[in-house]
Amino acid sequence: MIYQEVHRLKNMGFSNSKIARKLQISRNRVIDYLSMTPDEFADFIASLQNRTKKLDPYQSDILMWLRAHPDVTSAQIYDWLQDKFDIQSVSENTVRNYVNHLREHYHIPKVTLGRIYGAVDELPPGQQIQVDFGEIIVNTSSGGRQKLYVAGFILSHSRFKYVEWLDRPFRTSDLIRIQENAFHYFGGMTAEIVYDQDRLLAVSENADDLILTESFTKYHKFRRFKVELCRKSDPESKGKIEQVIKYVKNNFAKHRIYDNLNTWQQDALKWLKRTGNYKVHHNIKKRPFEVHALEKQHLQTVSGNYHFENISSTNITRTIHKDNVIRFEGNRYSVPLGTFQSDKENIAYISVADGKLSISLHPAGAPLPHIQCLKTKGR
Repeated sequence: MIYQEVHRLKNMGFSNSKIARKLQISRNRVIDYLSMTPDEFADFIASLQNRTKKLDPYQSDILMWLRAHPDVTSAQIYDWLQDKFDIQSVSENTVRNYVNHLREHYHIPKVTLGRIYGAVDELPPGQQIQVDFGEIIVNTSSGGRQKLYVAGFILSHSRFKYVEWLDRPFRTSDLIRIQENAFHYFGGMTAEIVYDQDRLLAVSENADDLILTESFTKYHKFRRFKVELCRKSDPESKGKIEQVIKYVKNNFAKHRIYDNLNTWQQDALKWLKRTGNYKVHHNIKKRPFEVHALEKQHLQTVSGNYHFENISSTNITRTIHKDNVIRFEGNRYSVPLGTFQSDKENIAYISVADGKLSISLHPAGAPLPHIQCLKTKGR
């Protein structure tokens, strides 16, 4: 069918490049098909059917993946083959060609996704880590659905990555703990760290006056790195990490079945070693783990262990909704009328001590009066 469509579009005056884009095939394949007569194409298809391929023993598994997930990429199938069957002797290009053949032969159209590009200048080794967060809903082994949250870290020079997952929204204490884990994974820390989601670590940023939360202030004084905050979805300042979050969600997490958090995190670390930090990066044209071996020499030594008892209990933030309600751990809490203001950020700070919950509008502010629980989890 594609062979006939290629010739039909060519007769209508389409260029080879436009035919390739329209049919979602390579330009080289268009050229090959145009050079074949119908009899030559029939012989070509017959040779493909009779030729033994390295991936033929895994054809049923690949077809099952393609039919269950039409948007799956050949890169993700390549990773799954390595993960499930420990295949090492087949190149990614071979997998890509085989997947394209199966899609065409079994009429499984490819679903394409847009791509985010980050226009960020290259930085010297040891200068910067970028941090961002993401979330995804996945299927569970029990037949349900689970929302997961991921924190991603990347060394800007080597593109060496670290990720950690939670089954609930991140808190400031989580960010600090996971960042310490990232330092250990990287073998050191950089001079500066770029963050998004600044509600976890900053109260406000006005005219370059950065006011950190109480918990993060204590941590920042202990580690003494430079903090850089950037705007939401800003590829000019943190395009590298936005690509990492998209990569880990689409290549690792998408279509993966969730059983428990520990297994999921261990599988993520295996994925980093096998794929995330091993495959050649499209920008630097090198494997991140190889460049990291050199950048590691420029990282600052992480001395001492941070005492997490220094973390304040006032480090949980929630959005104040228009109906003056805050949602926390499955419950809905009403706050005084007028707390929500359309021209404000509408962020509340939650503190839990001795089983008692209090809500304030500032990290060190007085608790709001007349808080009422409107809905109890499980009821």
